[in-house]
Amino acid sequence: ELLERVRKGGGENAILRHTQRNKKLFVRERLKLLLDNEPFLELSPLAGLDMPYGDVPAAGCLTGIGKICGIWCVFLASDATVKGGTIYPIGVKKQLRAQEIALQNRLLSVHLVDSGGAFLPLQSELFPDKLHGGRIFYNEAIMSAMGIPQVAVVCGSCVAGGAYVPTMAEEAVIIDKIGTLFLAGPPLVKAATGEDVSPEDLGGAKLHSQVSGCTDHFAPSEKEAFECLRNVISTLNYSAVPEEGTQHDSPLYSPQELLGLAPRDYRGTLPVKLILSRLVDGSRFQEFKTNYGTTLVTGFGHVEGHLVGIVASNGELAHDAALKGSHFVQLCAQRGVPLLFLQNTAPQPMGPASITQAEAQSHRLKAQASMMAAVACAAVPKITVVIGGCYGSDSYAMCGRSFSPNFLFLWPNARVALVDSRHFFTVPRAGDSGCTDESELNQLKIKLEEESSAFYSSARLWDDGIILPQDTRKV
Repeated sequence: ELLERVRKGGGENAILRHTQRNKKLFVRERLKLLLDNEPFLELSPLAGLDMPYGDVPAAGCLTGIGKICGIWCVFLASDATVKGGTIYPIGVKKQLRAQEIALQNRLLSVHLVDSGGAFLPLQSELFPDKLHGGRIFYNEAIMSAMGIPQVAVVCGSCVAGGAYVPTMAEEAVIIDKIGTLFLAGPPLVKAATGEDVSPEDLGGAKLHSQVSGCTDHFAPSEKEAFECLRNVISTLNYSAVPEEGTQHDSPLYSPQELLGLAPRDYRGTLPVKLILSRLVDGSRFQEFKTNYGTTLVTGFGHVEGHLVGIVASNGELAHDAALKGSHFVQLCAQRGVPLLFLQNTAPQPMGPASITQAEAQSHRLKAQASMMAAVACAAVPKITVVIGGCYGSDSYAMCGRSFSPNFLFLWPNARVALVDSRHFFTVPRAGDSGCTDESELNQLKIKLEEESSAFYSSARLWDDGIILPQDTRKV
């Protein structure tokens, strides 16, 4: 239901205004014309959902990965039906994440720009800092210097900061009558000089194709613009590593059954091998240290023909499990084998009641620190899927967002929080003798519960999207 809501952009009226009055294609129609006839992976589709920017998803842009002319690309496409494509802080964050993926994986970037520029009332949240809007242009320059191409289509208004995106791209196409490019539009010209000027005269397709040279290709229509862009991409002399036509088996157990295995309880009680047997090719799994540290399952398997090292939660990440995880991650790093983390962290154990338990906790802490170091330093691709709970320090050792996995996805049942709210009443506050205000604790528990849902996480771009469990292999 949420994805359906997001796919409607700014809503029916906004789409009608966009397509009928402004004579433009809806952003998803643009992607159909541009991308090869294959499904694409939309990144963080729920970003901005129910955030305090109004009654529609506030990201105002689509980002994703798909193929154009057989080349894997990252696309960043404005959705002008959402507040005129105006850029909000969450939209900046979403574009920066897409650029990070392009940079990390050396993927061609495709910008479809149709933006009203930055939302000025929130300028302090999207302009001045290191990871604010200007970083988009910095990234474009850095990627160009690294030989990673970027191309753009001016599909509508490109105002203020939005104007730099196509002009910093290596080749840009502009569409006649609907594409405009300027730092400040006609209303500001009128305010500053008293002069009346049309958008077309100030920054239209003919001006930028014939006079300024800001754009490289003139297109009479949207359809011709996307044909032109495909031709441009075919001449970039840029292709990713050719994909091998790997033959692979399906799991012996149907991946559809994952829908019934997604953990509803986050105490690590579900044997994770039930999930692995529905994820790996032929349900074949070469386990590592089978009988040691059994609350973490490690081993090798293939997913869609690709060899991966799997690190999967099977309960509390105890001392021996963390040592085993550290050893296995180092092996994968040494062999150049990508890592797949399946995260379902158990609640943190209660504080120690004896000296012996305190010593055990210290050993556990040290072992987890070793695993964190191994995960952070492993120079191989890492993909994390939160299949259940993502709590506390276990999330770091299991390559949560702060440990920069190449991709991080959540199942819809996932929970992301420092502590599990259901166990909150067992946590005494510092300096308390045990007496706490019950209503205050209840309020905090409600807040923790609300803020730990997968949807709260995805709306804030703490991940790359919520995926259905049965689609995990494909994603």
